[in-house]
Amino acid sequence: MKRITEIGYDSKIEGEVIVSRLDAVLNWFRKNSVWPMPMGLACCAIELMAAGASRFDISRFGSEVMRFSPRQSDVMIVAGTVTYKMATAVKRIYDQMAEPKWVIAMGACASTGGMYRSYAVLQGVDRIVPVDVYVAGCPPRPEALLDALMKLQAKVARQPIFGPNPVRSVSHC
Repeated sequence: MKRITEIGYDSKIEGEVIVSRLDAVLNWFRKNSVWPMPMGLACCAIELMAAGASRFDISRFGSEVMRFSPRQSDVMIVAGTVTYKMATAVKRIYDQMAEPKWVIAMGACASTGGMYRSYAVLQGVDRIVPVDVYVAGCPPRPEALLDALMKLQAKVARQPIFGPNPVRSVSHC
């Protein structure tokens, strides 16, 4: 029985030759090497660290290289409560990231402010940066973050490399 593995979407294997489109191959590379910029601001950061541990193994998805430099990161994972004092730093770090870049809002506090309805807490990080995937929970389990990463990979695989950038769409976990 002949076994065919995934090379890139819209690919054909004809004998010893693989035929595909350039944007399909480049998207396959991009989606399997998304390097996160961890913005651990509160208790959700503990679950973010657990996702990188051997039990959950975020490296299966090509995201084991946690970069603490915005210039070397592809996706910012905002984990926890974003205060107004910290919001300027989050926005500055997002602006320093190179294109293409994505954002995952991890937890209820990063998504909507959570249980903190006060003058000091930003009611959702999407007020200062565009969010691609929301992860529900307080705090969400590492499996939920891995599911969000898979949804982000699916979004990256569909984005065109050449031509105008598409409108950012939002996914919910």
